[in-house]
Amino acid sequence: MARVKEVSKELGIYLVNSVNPFRLEGQKTIMFRVLEGLGWQVPDWIVVPGGNLGNSSAFGKAFAELHELGLIDRRYAPAGAPTGPAGEVVFWHVDDLTATVARLLSLGAKEYEPITERGEGFVTASVVDPFGNILGVMYNAHYLEVLGKTGGV
Repeated sequence: MARVKEVSKELGIYLVNSVNPFRLEGQKTIMFRVLEGLGWQVPDWIVVPGGNLGNSSAFGKAFAELHELGLIDRRYAPAGAPTGPAGEVVFWHVDDLTATVARLLSLGAKEYEPITERGEGFVTASVVDPFGNILGVMYNAHYLEVLGKTGGV
């Protein structure tokens, strides 16, 4: 991502990506219009392409806000979805755990497990997204060391 930012700056191109703080705000309006067209009735299913899941995050944010405003009577959850956090926790390695957790929380996630030191150089945290999925993030200095020695293989 650093190189993408660098090239964008060199070429004078505005980077429209997850670094754009207004991206989710714009994307959530898609769901505002869909629900308005449905008479503010929340459907049982919404199917969208995954990609990097920016739309999913934006749609979750839209449902949370519309529910808070009283425009819809329930938040979206697929039929049969659990009412609380469920499923396996998958951890992604990030370079800056504190900043990543802060960003996830700013996007509407709720803390599930706080930043926790697991051992020397190994730190984890997890959040619950608006759909009840648990997302784990980790930083492991040893992992970076291994990547450096193997060239990322």
